[in-house]
Amino acid sequence: MDPNQTDYDEDDGLCNLSPNPLDIITQTYIHSIICAFGLIGNTLVIVTYIFYKRTKTMTDVYLFSVAVADLIFVVALPFIIYNEQHSWLMGSFACKLLRSAYSINLYSGMLLLACISGDRYIAIVQARRSFGSRSSTLIYSRLICSVVWVSAVALTLPTFIYTDRFEEQNLEANKTETVTCQLYFDENEMAKLMKLLVPSFQMAIGFLLPLLVMVFCYSSIVCTLQRAQSSQRHKAVRVVLAVVAVFIVCHLPYNVTLLNLTLSLFKERSCEEEKIKLKILSISRSIAYLHCCLNPILYAFIGVKFRSHFRQIMLDLWCFSKKYIYAARSSHVTSDVCLSGRASSDASNNASSFSA
Repeated sequence: MDPNQTDYDEDDGLCNLSPNPLDIITQTYIHSIICAFGLIGNTLVIVTYIFYKRTKTMTDVYLFSVAVADLIFVVALPFIIYNEQHSWLMGSFACKLLRSAYSINLYSGMLLLACISGDRYIAIVQARRSFGSRSSTLIYSRLICSVVWVSAVALTLPTFIYTDRFEEQNLEANKTETVTCQLYFDENEMAKLMKLLVPSFQMAIGFLLPLLVMVFCYSSIVCTLQRAQSSQRHKAVRVVLAVVAVFIVCHLPYNVTLLNLTLSLFKERSCEEEKIKLKILSISRSIAYLHCCLNPILYAFIGVKFRSHFRQIMLDLWCFSKKYIYAARSSHVTSDVCLSGRASSDASNNASSFSA
């Protein structure tokens, strides 16, 4: 049996909850844009940390891990879109793997953002205390990241185990069966338990816990910055408020909708009401997906040093292309420009004290 499929009375027939073609096309375009920008932004963050910036602080380690988590999801997103459009042609294992990609991204990404806020709280609010050498803090941060990733995988196991391809009978005559990828159970009691536990853990650990940590840490940071006499104070406060605001705007609608849908799972509801709820859930989920594109901007590129490294990446790519376009004829000019650009970038890094 599949408890996700509920019978509704609608003119003595079953309620067709399949999205209309226009909604599918619109969602495909939105997800494609999210995938493109998320792929570019998070790849640049990873490349910057590997080849240019290196991971020197706890926040660097967390930011690198967040970019990896977001990249895993945006790489999986095109395959999810393709399979949804073609009745999950890639099979049962791909169904499990791709659905689990979002869950891993959710848990690891949100918990890592909470870690970043905690690290910034320690660096700003508890700045007078000594927290050990750079090498020891890096060891702690890598250990914390390992715990986060293991926890994310463990919390995703129910999704991986119980998600499967499910063939639905089409309501219209002479139509082939529709194949979907969703939670599927053989026992009714297990279905009731998992349908409550999976979204409950997702809301509690993937949204409420990081939100509470971020609100506490960033509220303390704002209070500390307000007391500080610094020219960067107002800018730093705006950045903090932007981080919290974007987090809430992206994830609150989806979690509120998911909570509402979870509370009504075992209640009788009309077909039209269920269609509206599922449509709102789909829209709010797309908004939540958008956060993986905004993370690189909010947490990385907003810093002066990180922007300097990004400009250096662009300069090196330009130099690399020039090397093959103009070959030996312009090699001396290109080398001079590249060396000049790298020297100015290094000088900018040394002069700046602000880092993401």
